[in-house]
Amino acid sequence: MFPGKTTLIARSEFVLLFVSGEAFGLIRILVVDDNPSVRRYLRAILEQQEGWRVCGEARTGGEALHRVVESPPPDLVVLDYQMPDLNGVDVAKKISAMFPKIPILMVTLHLSRQLADAARDAGVRGACAKQDIGAVVEAVDLLLHDQTYFPVTCSGL
Repeated sequence: MFPGKTTLIARSEFVLLFVSGEAFGLIRILVVDDNPSVRRYLRAILEQQEGWRVCGEARTGGEALHRVVESPPPDLVVLDYQMPDLNGVDVAKKISAMFPKIPILMVTLHLSRQLADAARDAGVRGACAKQDIGAVVEAVDLLLHDQTYFPVTCSGL
């Protein structure tokens, strides 16, 4: 696949793949949503971005917690709010407690100020409507650059 010598080096920010002395940043993203069509949609829009790869998917909060502790953990988690077992806020609290440096983007069909505030309190660094492709991509990019993403309508600004 890659000519020459290939070495994989894990870093806290992302994974670097060195090929013949050149580095290619691979951002590893875990996508969590109970709807398989939404997971496919999110995977498709995320993987259109250069260097972003979905490293795993989870259908439930429990599966998400299991996947996030796998080695190496993801660089970012895109997390649905409504799931069959645990809600996204509860899952975010657990992920943030275990891995406080992993940014979490909460996605939902109906984003409200109350949900955005609860998500922020749980350690989520961004929240947006999952059907807004531009917002999802912009939010992930900002979170990967140590910023937050909470739409003005939800932040009270």
